Amino acid sequence: MLRLRNIQVRRFASSQTNNDGYEQLTQLGRKIGLSASPDEAELEKVPNQHPDSDYCARFTCPEFTSLCPVTGQPDFAHLVIDYVPSKWLLESKSLKLYLQSFRNHGDFHEACTVAIGKRIEDFVKPKWLRIGGYWYPRGGIPIDIFFQSGAKPKGVWVPDQAVPPYRGRG
Repeated sequence: MLRLRNIQVRRFASSQTNNDGYEQLTQLGRKIGLSASPDEAELEKVPNQHPDSDYCARFTCPEFTSLCPVTGQPDFAHLVIDYVPSKWLLESKSLKLYLQSFRNHGDFHEACTVAIGKRIEDFVKPKWLRIGGYWYPRGGIPIDIFFQSGAKPKGVWVPDQAVPPYRGRG
């Protein structure tokens, strides 16, 4: 136990925290290199401690990048991923590394956005999932892509994704 300005801080050993299901994680807390492709990137999951409650979890990636499959030029997007967990939660560091694996991946906006949504859906099997891909202009045209896994469960508050439409310099 540490004393800092009369405040007691207790250091928790792993046996003192609820880490059920966390021992299988291979990325969190470790230095992990970037995967060569999204197919090689590994997502990880942990048990949902509240599977009996419907709630929305949100991941936001404001600096997503991939490559144009034709020109090889970089494409940029703001991704918002909302899901209502079932038995599993998506571990955030593995998601970050998965999304970063698209940096050297060439594909169209639609393919990237929908592939991310489907991969997460297949992996954690949420009650509901949606992803909004707000892509910055290519050829002067911004492209927004939306994927949803079905109807949102009743009674779940899902806030607006709050990404303003692209306005350019106007």
